[in-house]
Amino acid sequence: MSQDFEPEATRRDAGDAESSRASRRWWDGNADDYQSEHGPFLGDDRFVWGPEGLDEADAALLGPAVSLKGLDVLEIGAGAAQCSRWLAAQGARPVALDLSHRQLQHALRIGGGVPLVEADAGALPFRDGSFDLACSAYGAVPFVADPVRVFREIRRVLRPGGRWVFSVTHPVRWAFPDEPGPEGLSVAASYFDRTPYVEQDEEGHAVYVEHHRTIGDRVRDVVAGGFHLVDLVEPEWPAWNSQEWGGWSPLRGNMIPGTAIFVCERREAVPPAENVGSD
Repeated sequence: MSQDFEPEATRRDAGDAESSRASRRWWDGNADDYQSEHGPFLGDDRFVWGPEGLDEADAALLGPAVSLKGLDVLEIGAGAAQCSRWLAAQGARPVALDLSHRQLQHALRIGGGVPLVEADAGALPFRDGSFDLACSAYGAVPFVADPVRVFREIRRVLRPGGRWVFSVTHPVRWAFPDEPGPEGLSVAASYFDRTPYVEQDEEGHAVYVEHHRTIGDRVRDVVAGGFHLVDLVEPEWPAWNSQEWGGWSPLRGNMIPGTAIFVCERREAVPPAENVGSD
């Protein structure tokens, strides 16, 4: 791909392998800019669930901070492991996993001694029942074609009763242009169009892929993955947060939800594999 080529944005199918390959390359190529731009907001050891700035220290979606001491926690799509450092400060034993080698290099740069693992969320390199909790702040889930496969892997590595909490772009935002200003307040696409958003190079190879699921799809995926849905949190935009982050902004955040956080707990039984997922 030529250096001055602007990727073409389109909506088309993209499977597991293509999505994973595109995510690895995109995050490796953009990790420096991402950490430079958003690092000050994310901090080095802060657990933020999304651009609104909802902090786990206040939300306690994983449980009260005092209850985290001594627990084994897997952070998926950890980036520079900011959330894992916060967990470690509470006395937990976190492991930070990411698909991107360059993102994990930023985790090493910041330091803190958190164990780092480079791996795909759909094939976790851990034994069954290795963790008490799993979490992901905008990591992995929006970028995978088969979220049920990922959820089943997470269920496998969790101990009985283990909690899985993840945040994603709120599905309703897919109906609106990804713009922070007034032009982003009018519906421009069908909420029910699940066709992935793809940026591709001159040869038609995906360089970025993001998958849309409706709220109902996400709930069904959680259940098919072997979890109970305990809570669904839609953070409101706080008065103190004046930043814009992509399509997120105070203007839009006060009118439409930008983030959805799913709080789940591991079920004892899991549905047969042939019955998982939804169209």
